[in-house]
Amino acid sequence: MSFPSVILRLAGKLPLPLLHALGSVLGWAIYGISPTYRRKLRANLQQAGYTDARIRRQAIAAAGQMIAELPAIWFRPHAQVVSLVREVGGFEEVFAARDAGKPLLLLTPHLGCFEMAAQYISLHMPLTVLYRPPKIAWLEPLMLEGRKRPNVRLAPADIGGVRAIFRALQQGEAVGILPDQVPGEGEGEWAEFFGQPAYTMTLAAKLAEREGVRCYLVFGRRLARGRGYAISARRLPPALPEERPTRRLNRALEELVRECPGQYLWGYNRYKVPRNAGAA
Repeated sequence: MSFPSVILRLAGKLPLPLLHALGSVLGWAIYGISPTYRRKLRANLQQAGYTDARIRRQAIAAAGQMIAELPAIWFRPHAQVVSLVREVGGFEEVFAARDAGKPLLLLTPHLGCFEMAAQYISLHMPLTVLYRPPKIAWLEPLMLEGRKRPNVRLAPADIGGVRAIFRALQQGEAVGILPDQVPGEGEGEWAEFFGQPAYTMTLAAKLAEREGVRCYLVFGRRLARGRGYAISARRLPPALPEERPTRRLNRALEELVRECPGQYLWGYNRYKVPRNAGAA
Protein backbone atom coordinates (compact mmCIF):
# COMPACT_ATOMS: atom_id res chain seq x y z
CA MET A 1 0.00 0.00 0.00
CA SER A 2 1.46 3.37 -1.01
CA PHE A 3 2.16 6.16 1.46
CA PRO A 4 -0.51 8.50 -0.04
CA SER A 5 -3.05 5.67 0.21
CA VAL A 6 -2.23 5.15 3.90
CA ILE A 7 -2.60 8.88 4.61
CA LEU A 8 -5.91 9.09 2.78
CA ARG A 9 -7.28 6.04 4.57
CA LEU A 10 -6.35 7.55 7.92
CA ALA A 11 -7.93 10.87 6.95
CA GLY A 12 -11.07 9.02 5.90
CA LYS A 13 -11.64 7.91 9.47
CA LEU A 14 -12.12 11.51 10.62
CA PRO A 15 -15.72 12.63 11.24
CA LEU A 16 -17.36 14.29 8.26
CA PRO A 17 -18.03 17.57 10.16
CA LEU A 18 -14.30 17.83 10.88
CA LEU A 19 -13.38 17.02 7.28
CA HIS A 20 -15.73 19.72 6.00
CA ALA A 21 -14.38 22.22 8.52
CA LEU A 22 -10.81 21.45 7.44
CA GLY A 23 -11.96 21.63 3.84
CA SER A 24 -13.32 25.13 4.32
CA VAL A 25 -9.90 26.24 5.57
CA LEU A 26 -8.25 24.50 2.63
CA GLY A 27 -10.59 26.23 0.18
CA TRP A 28 -9.69 29.63 1.54
CA ALA A 29 -5.98 28.75 1.52
CA ILE A 30 -6.12 27.81 -2.17
CA TYR A 31 -8.10 30.96 -2.94
CA GLY A 32 -5.54 33.09 -1.15
CA ILE A 33 -2.46 31.43 -2.60
CA SER A 34 -3.43 31.21 -6.28
CA PRO A 35 -4.23 34.49 -8.06
CA THR A 36 -5.14 32.55 -11.23
CA TYR A 37 -7.69 30.41 -9.40
CA ARG A 38 -9.01 33.44 -7.53
CA ARG A 39 -9.47 35.42 -10.76
CA LYS A 40 -11.15 32.48 -12.51
CA LEU A 41 -13.59 31.82 -9.67
CA ARG A 42 -14.64 35.45 -9.41
CA ALA A 43 -14.96 35.83 -13.20
CA ASN A 44 -17.14 32.71 -13.53
CA LEU A 45 -19.40 33.84 -10.69
CA GLN A 46 -19.77 37.26 -12.25
CA GLN A 47 -20.47 35.73 -15.66
CA ALA A 48 -23.39 33.82 -14.10
CA GLY A 49 -24.67 36.99 -12.41
CA TYR A 50 -23.50 36.23 -8.87
CA THR A 51 -21.97 39.30 -7.30
CA ASP A 52 -23.13 38.51 -3.77
CA ALA A 53 -20.11 38.01 -1.50
CA ARG A 54 -22.05 35.39 0.46
CA ILE A 55 -22.28 33.09 -2.57
CA ARG A 56 -18.59 33.62 -3.28
CA ARG A 57 -17.66 32.67 0.28
CA GLN A 58 -19.79 29.54 0.07
CA ALA A 59 -18.15 28.55 -3.21
CA ILE A 60 -14.64 29.05 -1.82
CA ALA A 61 -15.37 26.83 1.16
CA ALA A 62 -17.23 24.22 -0.93
CA ALA A 63 -14.26 23.74 -3.26
CA GLY A 64 -12.08 22.83 -0.28
CA GLN A 65 -14.76 20.59 1.19
CA MET A 66 -14.91 18.68 -2.09
CA ILE A 67 -11.23 17.77 -1.65
CA ALA A 68 -11.36 17.09 2.09
CA GLU A 69 -14.34 14.72 1.92
CA LEU A 70 -12.75 12.45 -0.68
CA PRO A 71 -10.87 10.21 1.81
CA ALA A 72 -14.12 9.39 3.61
CA ILE A 73 -16.01 8.71 0.38
CA TRP A 74 -13.26 6.73 -1.32
CA PHE A 75 -11.88 4.65 1.51
CA ARG A 76 -14.69 3.91 3.94
CA PRO A 77 -16.73 0.73 3.44
CA HIS A 78 -19.49 1.26 0.90
CA ALA A 79 -22.30 0.84 3.44
CA GLN A 80 -20.75 3.49 5.70
CA VAL A 81 -20.41 5.91 2.81
CA VAL A 82 -24.02 5.53 1.68
CA SER A 83 -25.20 5.91 5.28
CA LEU A 84 -24.11 9.56 5.00
CA VAL A 85 -27.06 10.12 2.65
CA ARG A 86 -29.72 11.69 4.88
CA GLU A 87 -32.27 12.76 2.26
CA VAL A 88 -33.29 11.26 -1.08
CA GLY A 89 -35.64 12.80 -3.64
CA GLY A 90 -36.79 11.95 -7.14
CA PHE A 91 -35.41 8.43 -7.33
CA GLU A 92 -38.77 6.69 -7.46
CA GLU A 93 -38.91 7.39 -11.18
CA VAL A 94 -35.28 6.31 -11.65
CA PHE A 95 -35.91 2.99 -9.89
CA ALA A 96 -39.11 2.44 -11.89
CA ALA A 97 -37.18 2.96 -15.12
CA ARG A 98 -34.50 0.55 -13.88
CA ASP A 99 -37.11 -2.09 -13.04
CA ALA A 100 -38.61 -1.67 -16.53
CA GLY A 101 -35.21 -2.39 -18.07
CA LYS A 102 -34.76 1.11 -19.46
CA PRO A 103 -31.20 2.31 -20.14
CA LEU A 104 -30.36 5.16 -17.77
CA LEU A 105 -28.13 8.14 -18.48
CA LEU A 106 -27.27 9.83 -15.17
CA LEU A 107 -25.61 13.24 -15.49
CA THR A 108 -23.81 14.57 -12.43
CA PRO A 109 -22.23 18.03 -12.86
CA HIS A 110 -19.51 19.63 -10.72
CA LEU A 111 -22.12 20.54 -8.15
CA GLY A 112 -22.04 19.49 -4.52
CA CYS A 113 -20.57 16.04 -3.89
CA PHE A 114 -20.77 14.36 -7.28
CA GLU A 115 -18.69 11.46 -5.93
CA MET A 116 -21.45 10.68 -3.43
CA ALA A 117 -24.05 10.53 -6.18
CA ALA A 118 -22.21 7.65 -7.86
CA GLN A 119 -21.75 5.86 -4.55
CA TYR A 120 -25.46 6.03 -3.81
CA ILE A 121 -26.54 4.93 -7.29
CA SER A 122 -24.15 1.97 -7.36
CA LEU A 123 -25.76 0.59 -4.21
CA HIS A 124 -28.97 0.14 -6.19
CA MET A 125 -27.85 -0.80 -9.71
CA PRO A 126 -24.82 -1.52 -11.90
CA LEU A 127 -23.21 1.73 -13.00
CA THR A 128 -20.63 2.38 -15.71
CA VAL A 129 -18.88 5.71 -15.10
CA LEU A 130 -16.96 7.59 -17.75
CA TYR A 131 -13.94 9.34 -16.25
CA ARG A 132 -11.03 11.41 -17.47
CA PRO A 133 -7.66 10.41 -15.96
CA PRO A 134 -6.23 13.17 -13.73
CA LYS A 135 -3.23 15.16 -14.89
CA ILE A 136 -1.35 14.16 -11.72
CA ALA A 137 -0.18 10.63 -12.54
CA TRP A 138 0.14 9.31 -8.99
CA LEU A 139 -3.44 10.32 -8.22
CA GLU A 140 -5.05 8.01 -10.80
CA PRO A 141 -4.45 4.68 -9.00
CA LEU A 142 -5.79 6.20 -5.77
CA MET A 143 -8.85 7.53 -7.58
CA LEU A 144 -9.50 4.16 -9.23
CA GLU A 145 -9.03 2.36 -5.93
CA GLY A 146 -11.37 4.76 -4.15
CA ARG A 147 -14.11 4.68 -6.77
CA LYS A 148 -14.04 0.94 -7.26
CA ARG A 149 -17.19 -0.59 -5.78
CA PRO A 150 -18.88 -3.97 -6.45
CA ASN A 151 -21.43 -2.45 -8.84
CA VAL A 152 -19.18 0.15 -10.50
CA ARG A 153 -17.32 -0.17 -13.78
CA LEU A 154 -14.90 2.65 -14.57
CA ALA A 155 -14.49 3.57 -18.24
CA PRO A 156 -11.72 5.99 -19.29
CA ALA A 157 -12.71 8.79 -21.64
CA ASP A 158 -11.32 7.17 -24.77
CA ILE A 159 -12.75 5.06 -27.59
CA GLY A 160 -12.74 1.96 -25.37
CA GLY A 161 -14.58 3.79 -22.61
CA VAL A 162 -17.19 5.12 -25.02
CA ARG A 163 -17.78 1.59 -26.29
CA ALA A 164 -18.21 0.44 -22.68
CA ILE A 165 -20.96 2.96 -21.98
CA PHE A 166 -22.75 2.07 -25.22
CA ARG A 167 -22.67 -1.59 -24.20
CA ALA A 168 -24.07 -0.73 -20.78
CA LEU A 169 -26.93 1.24 -22.32
CA GLN A 170 -27.68 -1.56 -24.78
CA GLN A 171 -27.94 -3.91 -21.80
CA GLY A 172 -30.44 -1.63 -20.09
CA GLU A 173 -28.00 -0.48 -17.41
CA ALA A 174 -27.02 2.89 -15.97
CA VAL A 175 -24.24 5.15 -17.22
CA GLY A 176 -22.78 8.12 -15.32
CA ILE A 177 -21.13 11.14 -16.97
CA LEU A 178 -19.85 14.51 -15.78
CA PRO A 179 -21.65 16.64 -18.40
CA ASP A 180 -19.92 19.96 -17.67
CA GLN A 181 -16.40 18.62 -18.06
CA VAL A 182 -14.57 20.30 -20.92
CA PRO A 183 -14.17 17.66 -23.65
CA GLY A 184 -11.09 17.06 -25.70
CA GLU A 185 -10.40 18.09 -29.26
CA GLY A 186 -13.16 16.98 -31.61
CA GLU A 187 -15.40 15.78 -28.78
CA GLY A 188 -17.53 18.89 -28.32
CA GLU A 189 -19.11 21.97 -29.81
CA TRP A 190 -19.67 25.51 -28.64
CA ALA A 191 -22.88 26.14 -26.70
CA GLU A 192 -23.89 28.94 -24.37
CA PHE A 193 -23.40 28.33 -20.65
CA PHE A 194 -24.46 31.18 -18.36
CA GLY A 195 -24.37 33.57 -21.29
CA GLN A 196 -20.92 32.69 -22.62
CA PRO A 197 -19.89 30.10 -25.23
CA ALA A 198 -18.45 26.98 -23.58
CA TYR A 199 -16.97 23.98 -25.37
CA THR A 200 -19.56 21.33 -24.48
CA MET A 201 -19.37 17.57 -24.89
CA THR A 202 -21.60 16.22 -27.62
CA LEU A 203 -21.57 12.67 -26.24
CA ALA A 204 -23.80 13.29 -23.22
CA ALA A 205 -26.11 15.59 -25.18
CA LYS A 206 -26.61 13.08 -27.99
CA LEU A 207 -27.01 10.09 -25.67
CA ALA A 208 -29.80 11.97 -23.90
CA GLU A 209 -31.68 12.12 -27.20
CA ARG A 210 -31.37 8.42 -28.03
CA GLU A 211 -34.66 6.59 -28.27
CA GLY A 212 -35.48 4.66 -25.11
CA VAL A 213 -32.80 6.29 -22.93
CA ARG A 214 -34.06 7.88 -19.72
CA CYS A 215 -31.88 10.81 -18.76
CA TYR A 216 -31.70 12.28 -15.26
CA LEU A 217 -29.68 15.01 -13.57
CA VAL A 218 -28.33 13.76 -10.25
CA PHE A 219 -27.09 16.10 -7.52
CA GLY A 220 -25.48 15.35 -4.14
CA ARG A 221 -26.00 18.45 -1.98
CA ARG A 222 -23.85 18.87 1.14
CA LEU A 223 -25.87 19.45 4.27
CA ALA A 224 -24.81 22.11 6.76
CA ARG A 225 -22.22 21.38 9.44
CA GLY A 226 -21.17 18.06 7.93
CA ARG A 227 -24.48 16.34 8.64
CA GLY A 228 -24.25 14.36 5.41
CA TYR A 229 -25.77 14.65 1.95
CA ALA A 230 -29.11 15.01 0.18
CA ILE A 231 -29.26 13.11 -3.12
CA SER A 232 -31.81 14.16 -5.73
CA ALA A 233 -32.67 13.17 -9.30
CA ARG A 234 -34.80 14.82 -11.96
CA ARG A 235 -35.57 14.24 -15.61
CA LEU A 236 -33.63 16.26 -18.16
CA PRO A 237 -36.12 18.90 -19.34
CA PRO A 238 -37.37 18.67 -22.94
CA ALA A 239 -35.68 20.69 -25.63
CA LEU A 240 -37.04 24.08 -26.61
CA PRO A 241 -38.00 24.68 -30.23
CA GLU A 242 -34.90 24.61 -32.49
CA GLU A 243 -32.63 24.12 -29.45
CA ARG A 244 -29.45 22.16 -30.08
CA PRO A 245 -28.77 19.16 -27.82
CA THR A 246 -25.70 20.78 -26.24
CA ARG A 247 -27.60 23.97 -25.44
CA ARG A 248 -30.44 21.92 -23.97
CA LEU A 249 -27.92 20.21 -21.73
CA ASN A 250 -26.29 23.45 -20.60
CA ARG A 251 -29.66 25.09 -19.96
CA ALA A 252 -30.65 22.19 -17.70
CA LEU A 253 -27.34 22.46 -15.83
CA GLU A 254 -27.83 26.21 -15.38
CA GLU A 255 -31.24 25.61 -13.81
CA LEU A 256 -29.78 23.04 -11.43
CA VAL A 257 -26.83 25.22 -10.43
CA ARG A 258 -29.17 28.15 -9.74
CA GLU A 259 -30.81 26.10 -6.99
CA CYS A 260 -27.55 25.77 -5.04
CA PRO A 261 -24.97 28.17 -6.52
CA GLY A 262 -22.75 28.12 -3.45
CA GLN A 263 -21.85 24.47 -4.10
CA TYR A 264 -20.91 24.71 -7.77
CA LEU A 265 -17.23 24.41 -8.66
CA TRP A 266 -16.88 27.94 -10.00
CA GLY A 267 -13.09 27.72 -10.02
CA TYR A 268 -13.22 25.06 -12.75
CA ASN A 269 -11.98 26.40 -16.09
CA ARG A 270 -15.29 25.79 -17.85
CA TYR A 271 -14.61 28.29 -20.63
CA LYS A 272 -11.17 27.12 -21.68
CA VAL A 273 -10.49 26.60 -25.38
CA PRO A 274 -9.14 23.11 -26.15
CA ARG A 275 -6.44 22.88 -28.78
CA ASN A 276 -7.86 22.98 -32.30
CA ALA A 277 -11.41 23.38 -30.98
CA GLY A 278 -11.93 26.42 -33.21
CA ALA A 279 -13.43 29.76 -32.32
CA ALA A 280 -16.68 30.04 -30.41
